[in-house]
Amino acid sequence: MFSLLNPRSPFAIALALSLSFLLLYSIFGYLGWAPSSESLKMIGEASGWCERVSDGIFREPANALSNLGFMIVGLSMLFILSKEEQDSLQGNLFYGITPISVLYAGAVIWLGPGSMLMHGTHTAWGGWADNLSMVMYILIPWLVNVGTMGQWSPGKLIKVYFSIVAVYAVARWFFGGRLGIHLDLFGLSIALWAISECLYRFWSPGFRWLSGFIGFIVAAVFGILPSEMIAAPEKFWWVILFWVPAILSPHEPKTRRTYIPWYLMGITAYMVAFAIWLRGRPGDEWCNPDSWVQMHGIWHLLTAVATWCFFKFLRTESPK
Repeated sequence: MFSLLNPRSPFAIALALSLSFLLLYSIFGYLGWAPSSESLKMIGEASGWCERVSDGIFREPANALSNLGFMIVGLSMLFILSKEEQDSLQGNLFYGITPISVLYAGAVIWLGPGSMLMHGTHTAWGGWADNLSMVMYILIPWLVNVGTMGQWSPGKLIKVYFSIVAVYAVARWFFGGRLGIHLDLFGLSIALWAISECLYRFWSPGFRWLSGFIGFIVAAVFGILPSEMIAAPEKFWWVILFWVPAILSPHEPKTRRTYIPWYLMGITAYMVAFAIWLRGRPGDEWCNPDSWVQMHGIWHLLTAVATWCFFKFLRTESPK
């Protein structure tokens, strides 16, 4: 499909859509968000992300506008890709305009509007859009990994991706944050990315089935210990999904990636952002509801930097 378009078309389309979103946001924000009672009820109070809620079109101005970082970074990716030829020699899908490179950059751009709708509108549907945007991004890296080790075509990867997104979007809308079954797909996907990345790097028949245990290490880093899982198996049943990458990765990858500096930089940026995110809450000594410098806004900017680092990292892939 993309070969029929001018290489600059995805960038031009994304730029037009981004500007259109900001225009429509401003119009609807001026007219009032629906339901208005939901959007207005916390005005004057500190939000759950520290910043004091205002009556302007952005309920949390700093936390909302910091999401422009995602849009700028994603558009920058598309601008670079539009200037390149596809990597026909080594087959790297993150060079030039390909379905996978456009999907990744588009997901980064959508992180901005998704989060802006939550912090800007203070509505339940804004929260749904925010969570969906996060899931739409985090699915891509681990699906790319298992797709490589499963020898999927780009077309199959795209179909699997949008099937998961569609099912999740509907389930999240009707059943809420953990889908009514204690499943945090965003958090789980962070673990699946780590598992699949280790499997990609160290693939062997034996390690393939041991790789799922890496998920417990990732969970511990984010504060969920094995003792908690054992004490409440009905709540943490989803640990069995740590073996999804093993099931979907029957073949050793024919490519390799360079992990320093970009992967390390991406991990570092995200972990620093996460530490700052923990401090951006009411009651924390770092929380100043009336400041234009918000910890949650810094989280947005640093995670945008992380998406750029991971983009550069994925572009290091080459045949063994």
